[in-house]
Amino acid sequence: MKKRIGAYPRVHVEGGGRAVVSQAGGVLLVETARKTGLDQAMSTALAPWCKSRAVHDPGKILRDVALAVALGGDCLADVGMLRAEPAVFGPVASGPTVSRLIDALASAGPKALAAIRTAQAHVREHVWKLAGQAAPDAGEGVIVDIDGVLVLAHSEKQDAAATWKKTFGHHPLMAFVDHGRSGSGEPVAALLRPGNAGSNTAADHIATAQFALAQLPKKHRRGRSTLIRTDSGGGTHEFVNWLSARGRWLSYSVGMTITDAIHQAVFKVPASAWTPAVEPDGEVRDGAWVAELDTDSDCLKGWPRGVRLIVRKERPHPGAQLRLTDADGLRLTCFATNTKEVPISTLELRHRQRARAEDRIRNARATGLRNLPLHDTAQNQIWLEIVQLALDLLAWMPMLALTGKARRWEPRRLRLRLFSAAAQLVTTARRRHLRFARHWPWTNAITDAIARLEALPNLG
Repeated sequence: MKKRIGAYPRVHVEGGGRAVVSQAGGVLLVETARKTGLDQAMSTALAPWCKSRAVHDPGKILRDVALAVALGGDCLADVGMLRAEPAVFGPVASGPTVSRLIDALASAGPKALAAIRTAQAHVREHVWKLAGQAAPDAGEGVIVDIDGVLVLAHSEKQDAAATWKKTFGHHPLMAFVDHGRSGSGEPVAALLRPGNAGSNTAADHIATAQFALAQLPKKHRRGRSTLIRTDSGGGTHEFVNWLSARGRWLSYSVGMTITDAIHQAVFKVPASAWTPAVEPDGEVRDGAWVAELDTDSDCLKGWPRGVRLIVRKERPHPGAQLRLTDADGLRLTCFATNTKEVPISTLELRHRQRARAEDRIRNARATGLRNLPLHDTAQNQIWLEIVQLALDLLAWMPMLALTGKARRWEPRRLRLRLFSAAAQLVTTARRRHLRFARHWPWTNAITDAIARLEALPNLG
């Protein structure tokens, strides 16, 4: 008879183990912070908040919290997991010391935020140079996606309010640089807003776009190589006017609400003007077509000169509920752009790939954005900066050190396969070595990634 295997082995559990490091794979993020210069940049930026006779560097404290969040933590107290492993993470500040720094930065307000963001922008430019062909700007330019995020609150936190989804919490507006199909993405702006903030508030979109552009390398802050991409929340006259006023400085691709004027204009498009939609591999999309609306149509009155309205119609999937704005049983969507001399099917595909922003939001929720752990709005804005630092590390490390499919691993998979790996700490010839288990399936991925990071040039 065939023997069935259906039980786990019994093991005896006890404490007292020595020379074993938990979360040893986190050394990948430590080495990334060192090689990119994030450690020096953040220490320099936060030097004004370093008190005399202080033991802990404020820049190191903030980096430690960001590392803890990158490893899966969701509150300030989770920095304790780093404190337990000084051989890898060095001396880590106590909980009260961390809290006092967050309070001090929150009290400083715009001055502290500017210091953190300036340091991030400086490091980002260096990282993209190190990444070479793996950098976001190595292809057809830089794409920045702006989207709103609903963050639930389970207590009466400052500025928490009822949201448009009838939940309770906050409604931050975030921006991410899209790494394309070969990678993930990195945050470049996070504007904390009350839960009842509108999805299409133009002033907030403008502020978020300004913060995002300031995070890009200088050559991408002006020029058509940079594309701002949003859903219909950004399809307001004020925001499109702001984008268009930059003329040759920026490209944009902004979702638009199907108004009655657009709906009527669609019926006037001749059958010969509809072009089949395409997929990323170049294949024609069956049951979907795109067309550009006439620039003289009523739906473009009041919009800036040079704006183009491109409409997509497609057969809805089985069971989908049609909307009043759909036409002849076909689902309609529309976006505005100022990009010229590019086939409209290519422009439509580019805009449709904005859906990758949803992946970035999902990763942010898994990296400290499931909730805002502090009470005051100013404190939670600092927390958003910490979340962005954590997401930056989770984007920069794969960009610089991982290859193949591992380059696209999301934070949860990175934690499960790489960061959670334990290792033995061995000291020989006054040098400390981390020895990862030979049988761990991803040990080679860890050691190869460390080797690539060590091969990068050191700063100054």
